[in-house]
Amino acid sequence: MPRYANTEKLKEEKKEKIIRTACKLFAQKGYHNTTMPDIAKALNMSVGNLYNYFPSKEELAKEIMIYTSKLLGEKLRKVNELDTDFYEKTKLLVKSFLETAIEEPELINYFLKVYLVNREVFRDGCEGFACVSDVVTEITIFVSDGVEKGIFRNQDFFTAFVTVMGPLGGIVFLHNEGLLDKPLMDYADELAENIWRALRV
Repeated sequence: MPRYANTEKLKEEKKEKIIRTACKLFAQKGYHNTTMPDIAKALNMSVGNLYNYFPSKEELAKEIMIYTSKLLGEKLRKVNELDTDFYEKTKLLVKSFLETAIEEPELINYFLKVYLVNREVFRDGCEGFACVSDVVTEITIFVSDGVEKGIFRNQDFFTAFVTVMGPLGGIVFLHNEGLLDKPLMDYADELAENIWRALRV
């Protein structure tokens, strides 16, 4: 591997480590209560070096959301590409989201506790769905394909999007707050059934 390519790979790995560490701190302490020195300390690196990767806390916050959306979007894309019926796809989509919430809780926590709560941070460059476009694209494809095949009702995009993502975000929030009576995955089938019934013709 050429030296340049190896250097770039190491830089991207370091960038991902910063994103994941900052994501966890922001979700735990809150965006405004977390400083760049806090993040640098958790990474055992200098603040100056941290700024070499991200010029500001705001830019880092946006990059975390883009990273999270890409990761989750890739998982949803795999579901969309499966050659199976839409009932099964609905179940797999729900399970994929919940599995991510269990395996990488800091990512979903960040979306629920930072992105949705501190919208003023995401105004410049993250307007609308700009920073979550990967997830929005895959949900759009899922719903649109279902409508095209006569499986789902043709409805307003925003109501369809909330019909899918609202229950998922809600159940993960309750899970994170310790309010559920059962393990998170035990709710997957019933959630999928509710979403299926709400979308279908």
